[in-house]
Amino acid sequence: MKNKSIKEKVYSFKTKHKEGFVQSEIDELLKEYPTIDMVKFNNALIGITCMMKDNEIIVYHPDVEKALHCGIEKRNLRKSEMD
Repeated sequence: MKNKSIKEKVYSFKTKHKEGFVQSEIDELLKEYPTIDMVKFNNALIGITCMMKDNEIIVYHPDVEKALHCGIEKRNLRKSEMD
């Protein structure tokens, strides 16, 4: 497959924890999207549920996926996308 969807990229990305992404992994993933709107990306992550493991904050895969969509599409999180 030449171009993976955002969902495929997020869920196939090699992460240290099966539960989701630590910040350094998010930073690495974001390198694939150089024109992403970081304000929209970060705004989509405000108020999410995350977990702590091995003294690291882990952001769940669906939240990273939604934030990527918001940043790439330069939009806010839709009410239907909120947890």
